[in-house]
Formats: sequence, C-alpha cells, structure tokens
Amino acid sequence: MWHFECHTGGMAEDTEFAPGAGPTSGVSVTLTAGTLQAIRERVGRRGVSAYLERAAQRQIERDSLDELIAAFDQEHGPADPEAVAVKRAKLTGQASAAGAAA
Repeated sequence: MWHFECHTGGMAEDTEFAPGAGPTSGVSVTLTAGTLQAIRERVGRRGVSAYLERAAQRQIERDSLDELIAAFDQEHGPADPEAVAVKRAKLTGQASAAGAAA
C-alpha cells in the first residue's frame, strides 16, 4: 500500500508538468516493510526516491497505454488474436504458430 502526501514547497498548484519534468517535491510514502526492504536491497537507502520516481513514471506510461488501447478497442473492436501473434513473432524474431502451420 502506498500513501502519498505531497509537499510542493510553495509551487503553484495549477502548474502542470509532464511526468519526469519540473522541480522535485517531497512526499511521504507508506510502503509495506517487505516492499521497502526489496527496494533498498536493489538500490540502497539513497536510491529509494529515484527508484520510486522511475516506477511511478512507468506506471503512468502503462496507464496511458491501457487507456489508448481501450479507446482503440471501443472504436475499432478488439484486435484479432492471430494477427497479434503474427506481429509479435515478427517483433521477437520467432516463428508464429500461424507461420509455422503454413
């Protein structure tokens, strides 16, 4: 569980920044002991903030991608699983099940 309290240090509340941009702001984050321990084992005590910043940016990217996919699906319908498998095989350099059968 994460709990955030944002301390803007006098920064205007209506100023908008893209993820990863703008001045830094302090927050209070509550994590389970196991999660915090795992983070510290990976990056040390001084790397926790940077690690959480990168994790938050990745989650924002994933959320945005999920929203884009949902909008596409709503407009065009879901993707054809066979077409996805063929494109995935091209991207990964593996033979697809459809290509192997041909």
